[in-house]
Amino acid sequence: MSSSASLHLVARKSLAKHDLVYLTEDASHDAAIELINEEAFGPGRHVRAAARIREQGPHDRSLSFICADDGETIASVRMTPVLAGTVKGHMLGPLAVRPTHKNMGIGRELVRIAIEAAKRKGSEGVILIGDPPYYMPLGFEKVAYDALAFPGPVDPARVLVVPLAADVHSQLKGDICWRK
Repeated sequence: MSSSASLHLVARKSLAKHDLVYLTEDASHDAAIELINEEAFGPGRHVRAAARIREQGPHDRSLSFICADDGETIASVRMTPVLAGTVKGHMLGPLAVRPTHKNMGIGRELVRIAIEAAKRKGSEGVILIGDPPYYMPLGFEKVAYDALAFPGPVDPARVLVVPLAADVHSQLKGDICWRK
């Protein structure tokens, strides 16, 4: 584990031959996160609609987390503040896990931690573009078809939300963009 005082231990889990630690992201994780995202999504990741939103402003490090195994960063999730219609929420992603650690529940745990942190911070909803069979068991629901206008093409069937406030679905209409 890093000696940085800004790191925040979120959870610790031991799996056979693995000592997993979940931490709040800090700048020392940036290079490892970039490598993990490159492995997971390739060079085309920068042209996706979600990436265009993330380019508009910084993600919220206090709601972004990594998983380390024996001191090595092996997974991450980031949360970016967004205005989606009139919903003051957060966009989850990218979520990525090193190939050596897939299918161990690490991604699901990072999603759970990030959603709980967003809820504590007063987020009205956590939005993402993702695979419904993976994310819906984690509490995500489909957003109404074509309700949100992204800065690039998206498959409307993959736009999902975890509502954290009342009437979120009715407010998810219009543009989605980064917010301060």
